[in-house]
Amino acid sequence: MLFLQLPLLAVFLPGGNNEEAIQEPISFQLIQISSFANQTWAQNQGSGWLDELQTHSWESELGSIIFLHTWSKGNFSDEELMDLELLFRVYFIGFIREVQDHASALKLEYPFTLQVSLGCELHSRETPKSFFHVAYQGSDFLSFQNMSWVPSPEGGSRAQNVCNLINQYQGIQETVHGLIRNTCPRFVLGLLDAGKMYLQRQVRPQAWLSSSPTLSPDWLLLVCHVSGFYPKPVWVMWMRGEQELPGTKQGGILPNADGTWYLWVILNVKAEDVADLSCWVRHSSLGSEDIIISWGHHISMNLTPLAVVVPLTLLIGLALWFKKHCSYQDIL
Repeated sequence: MLFLQLPLLAVFLPGGNNEEAIQEPISFQLIQISSFANQTWAQNQGSGWLDELQTHSWESELGSIIFLHTWSKGNFSDEELMDLELLFRVYFIGFIREVQDHASALKLEYPFTLQVSLGCELHSRETPKSFFHVAYQGSDFLSFQNMSWVPSPEGGSRAQNVCNLINQYQGIQETVHGLIRNTCPRFVLGLLDAGKMYLQRQVRPQAWLSSSPTLSPDWLLLVCHVSGFYPKPVWVMWMRGEQELPGTKQGGILPNADGTWYLWVILNVKAEDVADLSCWVRHSSLGSEDIIISWGHHISMNLTPLAVVVPLTLLIGLALWFKKHCSYQDIL
């Protein structure tokens, strides 16, 4: 059925116990998105994530793992990774075939999407936590708990029927248990070790201000942009003097293409009240020094290039005129 190919994992995946500790909770998960358009067309997408950083993707046409960073192989050998790649290739092919063969009996209505998320979460002084969740059409469908498959309330009788079927295969339960309880923690520790320099880097943020009019002509929407920082935790606030302004609203922290982060923080304020306003940025890369950009300083900084470029242009023009004038006098 859905996971009849999983017993093959026991042949290929390395085991191992995790007795080491890490400083901060961190998770690794594999995400599978399988889209079924009809009885004959389906597509698998796969990716690997260390917390919110994507570390792997799956090339579905070639059936191969794409390592998105030089350290994405962790401490697994090339032979182990080749075995994993072969395993996933066989698994994805088998997954589509099994779902299509049983779609009618399970009343899966085309088109539909199945989403699988499995992995582990490591804590400094706790036993690693593992998870395996399956969603159907974006809703919880079933999960793996205590060596068996359990239907989610949203899955109804359809999920119960799937669980009844795959719970008959003890090899599947044992393989999944070993994958998320043993292999995953060892792989995470290998990633953390191999990617130490990248994951522990400190990148200073860049900050700038902008504004836009609101529906009311007497109000301004001030925006403080902070970009290019790493790691993700950051504190940004509009201030008046050293007093935090309660009207500050923060958008979501978004990823940049280079692995750093971007954030904007807005403040809706009366145009007459912009004096003494400033945006403060605190980040681990800055040490004990905050970035402070006042609204007045923001304006003067925008004028600074003009103050330099205009006199420079005049001087160049004057020099060219003087050179031409002197050359004309020499000819005479």
